[in-house]
Amino acid sequence: MTAIGETGIPSAVDRTPSRAWRKLKANKGALVGLAIIAFFAILAVAAPLLPIPDPNATSWSAIRKAPSATHWLGTDDIGRDILSRMIWGAQASLMAGVFSVAIAVVIGVPFGLIAGYFGGWIDMVISRITEAFLAMPFLITAIALAAFLGPSLTNAMIAIGLSAMPIFVRLTRGQVLSVKTEEYVEGARSIGLRSSSIMTRYILPNVFAPIIVQATLTVATAIIAEASLSFLGLGQQPPAPSWGSMLNVAKNFLSQAPWMTMWPGIAIFLVVIGFNLLGDGLRDALDPREA
Repeated sequence: MTAIGETGIPSAVDRTPSRAWRKLKANKGALVGLAIIAFFAILAVAAPLLPIPDPNATSWSAIRKAPSATHWLGTDDIGRDILSRMIWGAQASLMAGVFSVAIAVVIGVPFGLIAGYFGGWIDMVISRITEAFLAMPFLITAIALAAFLGPSLTNAMIAIGLSAMPIFVRLTRGQVLSVKTEEYVEGARSIGLRSSSIMTRYILPNVFAPIIVQATLTVATAIIAEASLSFLGLGQQPPAPSWGSMLNVAKNFLSQAPWMTMWPGIAIFLVVIGFNLLGDGLRDALDPREA
């Protein structure tokens, strides 16, 4: 099934939100992933309103205290409440994941669209540059860019976004190559529509579903990358809380205070699992071949 545009030419594959939502609701794994993401997102947004201690407040009488009624998840090496830092750290991790992927999509999709639609030397130049980036490991590229830009959360997001961009260039190009030969695209060309109109009105809507799925899965990778950069001192800078920087401090106290490592590690694990489960569910829900 296809939707009919203003010109009478089919413009997009019929993937109505209600149909996709019904399929997504039937996927228990996707719902679990969505619930995990929603839980951490609500905590991150509501952090300023929650009755928790200042994440940067130190207490020399509560250094490396085990979990208790006063400090539910224990304290760190200078007496800061780990629960508070976990909640505030969720802001950095989720923001880094979402914004870095947004950067990758905003830059990568247009280049992939142009390369796939026009072909020729334009496609060759964009494809060769993309392949050069893909030849380098994602995390190594992100570390190199973050080191070049300087240590900060903003620069870490830019580095991760640029490192993930080639994935979306290649994905979009491949999808466009298969869509641009469809009859409705040929019909749009035959009535004299400009290439920009054809790409935005008739091609992009038909290739956007796999891009959404890839973006969801890439958020999980970006969160791990942000934690890695913060662990190396290239992401969120102290004393601002970040799950990666918390792990960096905690590695020195694995035997004396194992809870310092356990909670950030569990949080990263759960959020990554949540985005992977949701991405798998979206892939099934948006797949037109699935009933």
